[in-house]
Amino acid sequence: MTSPFKLRLLLLIPALVLASQTPAHAMHISEGILPAGWAGLWFLVALPFVVWGLRDLRRRSSTESPHFKALVGLVGAAVFIISCMPIPVPFAGTCSHPCGTGLAAILVGPAVTVVITSIALILQALFLAHGGLTTLGADIVSMGVAGAFIGYGFFRLLLRLGAPATVAAFVAGLASDWATYAVTSMELSLGLHPAGSWFSLFTPILVAFMPTQIPLGVLEGVLSGGAYQFVTRRRPDLFRAAKQKVLMEVPE
Repeated sequence: MTSPFKLRLLLLIPALVLASQTPAHAMHISEGILPAGWAGLWFLVALPFVVWGLRDLRRRSSTESPHFKALVGLVGAAVFIISCMPIPVPFAGTCSHPCGTGLAAILVGPAVTVVITSIALILQALFLAHGGLTTLGADIVSMGVAGAFIGYGFFRLLLRLGAPATVAAFVAGLASDWATYAVTSMELSLGLHPAGSWFSLFTPILVAFMPTQIPLGVLEGVLSGGAYQFVTRRRPDLFRAAKQKVLMEVPE
């Protein structure tokens, strides 16, 4: 085998490997996956929630106990770490991972959780190649907005219905995880569907996530319930500092 032929072969192998890869349509939607119009639209959807969260964070940081800032920092670190654990989805070129936004919304509120999620997503896109900057708006909407507000909504609803707080926290973690992936599937199908109904692409994407995301959602629910119970027993002052009175009034 001649040297020029060997050189061509060595160059061809990595090219074929790269060409055979499918883009990762993960919860963290990869850079360049969404068309520019859809990417811009999701930025516009996310912006009001980020502004709301920044105002809420500024107000509560100045009026509440100094413990609130420490709690926000701890929750932010937890969300960053939890959402950095991708699990490949077979046959779909995708990956799944837990999110942590349901628990975060319980601890510091859904609006502040949107800010925490935005920071985590920016850091992951810049330093870990996890997600992208052009798709940041879509990722904030799915993980930060949908995950936080839907999880927190279920938590408050179950408390009002008389459910134990730990059970409510479990459902919040479960609902926020599954809501995140449902919204991600919708974002991908809206941006990538061929001529015809976007729903024709939504269903296959959602089904592709199910083998990994159903058990991950349950696991995240268990994590949220356990973490809530641990914090309320060991550090109830953190909830008082955050003025989460409804949490402290409900028996475990």
